[in-house]
Amino acid sequence: MKLAILSCSPNAYSTRRLKEAALQRGHKAKVLNTLKFAIDLDRGNPDLYFRQKQLSTYDAVLPRIGASITYYGTAVVRQFQEMDVFCANTAHGIANSRDKLRSLQILSRHHIGIPRTTFVRDKKDVLPAIERVGGAPVVIKLIEGTQGIGVLLADSVKQAESIIELLQSQKQNVLIQKFVAESKGKDVRAFVVGDQVVAAMRRVAQGQEFRSNVHRGGIAEPIELDEQYRETAVRCAQILGLRVAGVDMLEGKNGPQVMEVNSSPGLEGIETATELDVAGAVIDYIAAQVDFPEIDLRQRLTVSKGYGVTEIYVPEGSKFIGQTIGETQLAESDINVLTLYRGVKVIPNPRSDRILEPGDKLLCFGKLESMRSMIPARTRRKRRPAVQELETDLLDIHTDADAREDG
Repeated sequence: MKLAILSCSPNAYSTRRLKEAALQRGHKAKVLNTLKFAIDLDRGNPDLYFRQKQLSTYDAVLPRIGASITYYGTAVVRQFQEMDVFCANTAHGIANSRDKLRSLQILSRHHIGIPRTTFVRDKKDVLPAIERVGGAPVVIKLIEGTQGIGVLLADSVKQAESIIELLQSQKQNVLIQKFVAESKGKDVRAFVVGDQVVAAMRRVAQGQEFRSNVHRGGIAEPIELDEQYRETAVRCAQILGLRVAGVDMLEGKNGPQVMEVNSSPGLEGIETATELDVAGAVIDYIAAQVDFPEIDLRQRLTVSKGYGVTEIYVPEGSKFIGQTIGETQLAESDINVLTLYRGVKVIPNPRSDRILEPGDKLLCFGKLESMRSMIPARTRRKRRPAVQELETDLLDIHTDADAREDG
């Protein structure tokens, strides 16, 4: 396998370990500076140049995109994807993880446990927002901050209001988040590779510092996660579209509370704490998956006119409840069931004898007209709103008014 590691820091611990692990396993690996690429676009022929020379062929790409170059970095990764090169993390997944608000919106929709969070812009909304998350103390976060930068703890409502007002005056977007007191300055980092957690550590803040980041003086210790935490970490990475991720969770009284999902997780802290070859696990996974580059399923499947992808919900009282997928006769209506979502379970390519239950969601590909008839009327949207002609009298009134203004 010929691997490209995209990084602007070739001497960083994580970059060195990943290259070292690849070479030890007999692969070819090269660190390429993300900012030295040029993206060329032509009809049916996407291409990349590196340091003014056409890039040679690579089998896989491992992006290590810094927060400050997210836009350009994801553009480069996206170009590799368009060239059918396997990318350990997709551009879409990286972009999702970098925006704290966007990532929490996605995770919330999928019923992932997160600290109660609110996002406001109007000064009048700040106080009600603080009250909705449970009052002081509250955590205030910059939406695009990383590594604990831009994360503040306000002990009082007045202090919180002052901090938020100051940050907003500087054109910063901030989140207001419930302070999970029972975590007691501790959090869990789960390192996800593919569909499993390969290593985990607990980080403990020291002194008066509430942030537990290791580079901020936090102490790390290896831990064995229980099934609930493992499942949550893997689901978070998969939902956001990441194959390699560091999932940070608080240990709340109601189970794991996800704070953040990192698309370029550092290796030094977790390898030192656990004494596990995490870099090797990443390289082994990429080598096993290199023949399966990411494809945009919706984009590919909706090329056919009149066909598309949608999600069909099975509500309480639906005629489908108690029937097998085969008995619903969806296939006879030119509708194929790709995936069945049942609670937190994901069942790909479900068998035709699978019995449907209330609350099931079916990801389907098929004829749009057939699927539209299965969506409740109140949630339907017109595909092409008809453009109505203006009434002649109304048109004359506006014409006269315009003439007077011009005169």
